Amino acid sequence: MAKRKKPILREYSEIIVLAVALALFVRTFFVQAFRIPSESMEDTLLVGDFLFANKLVYGPKLPFVDLRLPAIRDPKPGDIIIFKYPNDPKIDYIKRCVAVEGQTVELVDNKLYVDGVMQDEEFSKYVFGSRPDRRFGPFKVPEDHVFMMGDNRDNSADSRAWGPVDKKLISGKAMFIYFSWNSGEHSVRFSRIGDVIR
Repeated sequence: MAKRKKPILREYSEIIVLAVALALFVRTFFVQAFRIPSESMEDTLLVGDFLFANKLVYGPKLPFVDLRLPAIRDPKPGDIIIFKYPNDPKIDYIKRCVAVEGQTVELVDNKLYVDGVMQDEEFSKYVFGSRPDRRFGPFKVPEDHVFMMGDNRDNSADSRAWGPVDKKLISGKAMFIYFSWNSGEHSVRFSRIGDVIR
């Protein structure tokens, strides 16, 4: 006896449901897309950059419960991290981790010190030049927290303003730029597409 074919509508519905379920699975546990809305990470990341974040590396959060899968590794200084804004977890932020729990952070003029050691930060940017009144700390990062700062230090609301970030709020580690749009010139920044984020 010939096998009856499924109705076309049902067949397409099953494909769509499967595709949506797969996309949600990947988004929840592996990769998520983000867009850069502000200048706080210039010149590492520009307004209009679209990037993928690795959610697996720090342990993805399980939906609907306050649990995470085991992390591959903990955040470390230098990582560019996407996290929920501590004052409004509905908003995603992206900054660079400059210190982790137990470390002491201090900013003096244009120099960042961690545990009293001046950091070599070729990526940092100070739009107002050298200023002796630019100070922060010393501040010791509490347990289970990280200290986040924008690379564009004079144009970034970060842990200097609203405190360290609880590791529970971390979403993922920035991986690479998959698209970049220059809204001022209404053009694609082709040279940035595929750039690995460091």
